[in-house]
Amino acid sequence: MIRKRHEWKLRDRTVVLGTRTLVMGVLNVTPDSFSDAGRYLDPDVAYARALEIQQQGADLIDIGGESTRPGSQRITAQEELDRIVPVLKKLKNKLDIPISVDTYKSEVAERVLDLGVEIINDVSGLTFDPALAEVINRRDAGLVLMHIRGTPESWAKLAPLPDVMGTILHDLDAALGRARRAGIDRRRTVIDPGIGFGKRGAQNYEILASLDRLHTLEQPILVGTSRKSFLGHPSRMSEQDRLFGTAATVTASILHGAHLVRVHDVAAMLGVVRVADELLAAEERQAERPPEPRKVYNRERRASHG
Repeated sequence: MIRKRHEWKLRDRTVVLGTRTLVMGVLNVTPDSFSDAGRYLDPDVAYARALEIQQQGADLIDIGGESTRPGSQRITAQEELDRIVPVLKKLKNKLDIPISVDTYKSEVAERVLDLGVEIINDVSGLTFDPALAEVINRRDAGLVLMHIRGTPESWAKLAPLPDVMGTILHDLDAALGRARRAGIDRRRTVIDPGIGFGKRGAQNYEILASLDRLHTLEQPILVGTSRKSFLGHPSRMSEQDRLFGTAATVTASILHGAHLVRVHDVAAMLGVVRVADELLAAEERQAERPPEPRKVYNRERRASHG
């Protein structure tokens, strides 16, 4: 396949997507994250980790103040701000890479955009807070529209989707429609199929295998598989096993057309991304090459020995 090139318009810059896969480093400042168990809740520790993520080679950083692990409970906007704002104040003018904040709340988005944030990563696809779209439009922010099914509290009760990719395509198209009606320029928007987030078990692999179907929406694609539970339960897998599982799914995402990958282990995944990009480039060169005439050497050789 040939991955389409895009320009992602942010408030203060334009990010070129498609010439290589960009890496979005994850920083969770929550006490109950499934991936780091509250390691970065302290603002000083989170600040140091953010600098490290940039130093390790991430192209963007995504900061989250509310866990969306299965079964997690929603928190107030003020509680989310209390976790994020001290970190953003410390980081102001300290990073060269764009900062994204993982939130679906308009009140949180309004405040963090005052502190240098350029992207809002909305896991709800503009469904949880109708006012968020207006904030994004008015502030010229970049937007990630992610697909979600249900809520973290309800995921354990949901049955597998009969047509998982058909549902994702339909719902993301609807999310793009909501953004368009709010006046948000499509060039500001990236889509994310929402690996996990209400999809059951093996259906997440089906999403990765069919990811190229999302190109019909003509938007750049972000994929986040890092340390997700579908790779294996933490109590039954070593950290190395989950790292290898992440590497495999990052590679699959890129070969099926992802423009960005969202990862926790930035340093480890950079090498994976580089190799996957080389494989994708080889595929693109083969797709553009005219077909070679069929060789009949073996047939002629057998005839000459007949």
